[in-house]
Amino acid sequence: MTDVSTATGAVDSEAMERYRTELTGYCYRMLGSSFEAEDAVQDTMIRAWRSRDKFEGRSSLRSWLYRIATNVCLDLLSAGNKRARPVDLSAATPLAQAALSPRPDHTWLEPVPDARVIPDVSDPAERAVAKESVRLAFMAALQDLPPKQRVVLILREVLAWRASEVAELLDTTVASVNSALQRARATLSERGGERPGEVSDPLDEEQQKLLERYVAAFEGYDMAALTALLHEDAIMTMPPFDLWLLGPSDMTGFMTTAGAGCAGSKLFPVEVNGLPGFAHYKPDPERGGYSPWAVQVLELSEGRIAAMHCFLDTQRFFPLFGLAGRLDADGQPDEAEQGE
Repeated sequence: MTDVSTATGAVDSEAMERYRTELTGYCYRMLGSSFEAEDAVQDTMIRAWRSRDKFEGRSSLRSWLYRIATNVCLDLLSAGNKRARPVDLSAATPLAQAALSPRPDHTWLEPVPDARVIPDVSDPAERAVAKESVRLAFMAALQDLPPKQRVVLILREVLAWRASEVAELLDTTVASVNSALQRARATLSERGGERPGEVSDPLDEEQQKLLERYVAAFEGYDMAALTALLHEDAIMTMPPFDLWLLGPSDMTGFMTTAGAGCAGSKLFPVEVNGLPGFAHYKPDPERGGYSPWAVQVLELSEGRIAAMHCFLDTQRFFPLFGLAGRLDADGQPDEAEQGE
């Protein structure tokens, strides 16, 4: 099936749908929100369909859709809001001063299932770039860029567009695109300092064993075993709360005090932001069984865990990942509450 009728320039809606996943990935990188990205793509499809008679086929359907998606995202970013991780907003809080203060949803970078934003491609190198470019550290760095620099960096560095193609999309010059890319690279370079995630695709044997040990330590609530898996400067974040903790001592100290209710939890693997992650269900003392508690995203480095990002808004995120809304006493999904 061709994506454009060469005789009439008419747009084929089925062809448009073929680009939904990669467009969602593009909008997610632009906006930092899984939900806003899906809304932006839906808006893109609607705008494209309504203006299909104006599409003359002088560019590819793909580039035309990207132009529309870019305009949608730039409109959404015009208010100046940028999303962040807790580590981007404040210093680490010592355990003795830990307090759970929530901030609004629009404050935070949101997790996203890999399947929603990473197209099924056969080229391992292309897939690796796609995964690396949705990891939370990279996503946070993108938020530091002005919107149009963000467009240029994503299209040039992640999606490998030519400078001339980006210039055409933005109605500007190649020189302007190259200048924006240079400034964007400089901004990312200035951030520096973060330990990059070292995650193979698929996970290598050492990484798989590390995750198995993590699950055993977490489900057993064995703080000594968990400490052995963490870097000395490991961090734990818990959006929507702005609190974040630095180092194994404060992390495990929190887990055995304010987080003591998570003892006896169940973890189930999920593919999230190009990284290993888990759906975390904790025991429900009132109803029995287990209730959703967090989507965990782990950053691995040099054979240890560098970060645990725990996204606690399960009412929004568990359905996004297609996760059960509850587990029974045996730790099995309750079909009556299965996420959509």
